[in-house]
Amino acid sequence: MTTAALGALAIVCAVGAWRFTTARWTHRAPHVAILLWQALGVAWGLASTGALLSYALQPYGQGVIGGLHAFTVSIMTGDYPPAAYDLPHVIALIAGLSLFAVLVTVLLTAAVQTLRARRRHRELLALIARDDPGVPGVRILDHPRAAAYCVPGLRSEVVISAGALKLLSRDELAAVLAHEMAHVRERHDLVLLPFSALRRALPWSQVVRDAQDAVGLLVEMAADDRARRHCSPRRLATALLRFGTAGSIPAPQGMLGSVGSQASVLLRVQRLLSPLPALPRRLRVAALTLSLTLAVSAPLLWLLPH
Repeated sequence: MTTAALGALAIVCAVGAWRFTTARWTHRAPHVAILLWQALGVAWGLASTGALLSYALQPYGQGVIGGLHAFTVSIMTGDYPPAAYDLPHVIALIAGLSLFAVLVTVLLTAAVQTLRARRRHRELLALIARDDPGVPGVRILDHPRAAAYCVPGLRSEVVISAGALKLLSRDELAAVLAHEMAHVRERHDLVLLPFSALRRALPWSQVVRDAQDAVGLLVEMAADDRARRHCSPRRLATALLRFGTAGSIPAPQGMLGSVGSQASVLLRVQRLLSPLPALPRRLRVAALTLSLTLAVSAPLLWLLPH
């Protein structure tokens, strides 16, 4: 029963992610959609590995967590059910443990590589960037092309190029900085990290690529929404268009910038200039309830006995 439930949950999450990549209601509530994406990712990973492990450990009759403990004890004592080591169960155990190890390894690897890239970039900024009394709290990079991005972390920094200072008006600059500070405050880098790690694990999957792109766009829209609390949406839209037409520099690896692909910029500009109606409260509650259900269902199924 547990094996079937975990397998069904994995399929539901995979199909849901496939359909979710083309959803447009998400642009009306990017924060809610981001939570749902995160729940889908966590539930799929735990359900996929859990289904394999649940089948492999079925002879112990104690579920996934209890079965892993019983399996470990049986290795040390040599006392195990006869069916525990037949070929199907052994293959399922190897596959489940391997998939779990791959998912954890790519997540940790992506985190370590991102932290190293940010540390190196901070060291570089300490050498070549400067402060400007006219733009307090922002690091100025003497580069003629337009660039604006943030370096997330415990010592977060917002960086803007001299070219961007010349390109933008004062109001447009304030809008761009508000957007970057939104990335910093809401730790959007942590939102994107699992999806970039999953893409490393499954580089052949079109659904994973589409999911990463969709979450990246939602993160930018969420930062736009927070920024327009403090600035004019029109100013932010014109700043994005100026960056696009000027051929802005993409954000370095591991950083978060204001401008993405041309298609995403056009969608964001349209959304800023012609705001979409807010998602009805009942749909927000339904999406949040679904997110919570997905987030807790897989861990609970790991704990249930067969």
